[in-house]
Amino acid sequence: MDRNHCEILIIGAGMAGLACATRLANAGRQVRVLDKGRGPGGRMAARRIEIAGGTVSFDHGAQYFTARDPAFCAAVEAWEALGVVARWPAAGDDAWVGTPGMNGPIRSMAENLDLRWSARADTIANDGASWRVSAGDTTFTADTVLVAVPAEQAHDLLQLPVPDLAAVAAGVQSEPCWAVMVGFSEPLSLEVDALRDPCAAISWAARNSAKPGRMGTECWVLHASPTRSRELLDLPKEEVAALMLSDFLAQTGARPADPVHLVAHRWLYAMPGSVPGEPARFDKAYGIGIAGDYLHSPRVEGAFLSGCALAEKVLVQG
Repeated sequence: MDRNHCEILIIGAGMAGLACATRLANAGRQVRVLDKGRGPGGRMAARRIEIAGGTVSFDHGAQYFTARDPAFCAAVEAWEALGVVARWPAAGDDAWVGTPGMNGPIRSMAENLDLRWSARADTIANDGASWRVSAGDTTFTADTVLVAVPAEQAHDLLQLPVPDLAAVAAGVQSEPCWAVMVGFSEPLSLEVDALRDPCAAISWAARNSAKPGRMGTECWVLHASPTRSRELLDLPKEEVAALMLSDFLAQTGARPADPVHLVAHRWLYAMPGSVPGEPARFDKAYGIGIAGDYLHSPRVEGAFLSGCALAEKVLVQG
């Protein structure tokens, strides 16, 4: 038996991919998930850092989420019972965060799935009998392949084997976002834990250490606006981090302080546009499909619902 063959192979272990995988696995299907990262999260990633002898966690991607659809509300209720999400009123009465990091619910879903980390899917091809997915030195085969990565990456993977699905993804243009993770030895002179100003250079700033379940020193996450992110897009990370910290201090009027930790991370596909139509697409004839927030709505909830919709299409159509 080929250990690299499975019934259904999902590319992408973010919210869409793992929601899809969970639904299919619960229905008794054999599922394997590939992801280029070293652990679960996607844009709900959390980064653990050693600062002043202690470990702190930065939510450098999605900062919180809301739940409105009944299916997603039920999932959030189950996650709350497991202790992997909690409400965060600083971002709004209906705001939730993962605990102890934003990837809390993602990690919970990943525990019961067959996942292969550090496996970046390079190419997808069909040999007439099955799909072949090359990931570095390893080739995986599957009867069905489901692609749950940002639209731009989905387009690159699908433009040769499935141009019709690639064309759907090609209709999306995502906004970039520079994120900065900064730690201080003392609390900043700011009374609020979250700041939002879509018109400013720093469109979002959050005292990450004030979120539920977090520990450690004074930690902030800063997100540049799409305009500012494009201005800084190709600069070195160290330069971006310093510029954004300066932007933040100027905007807030906080007393300048030397950081004990300062690192920037670039999200090229932070905020996708959306494609009208179905929340997921599946080609039964070829056994291949796509899911992602760009097919539903650019939110954590949108990614979850798109992943579930793709799973249902697979179950109904074969």
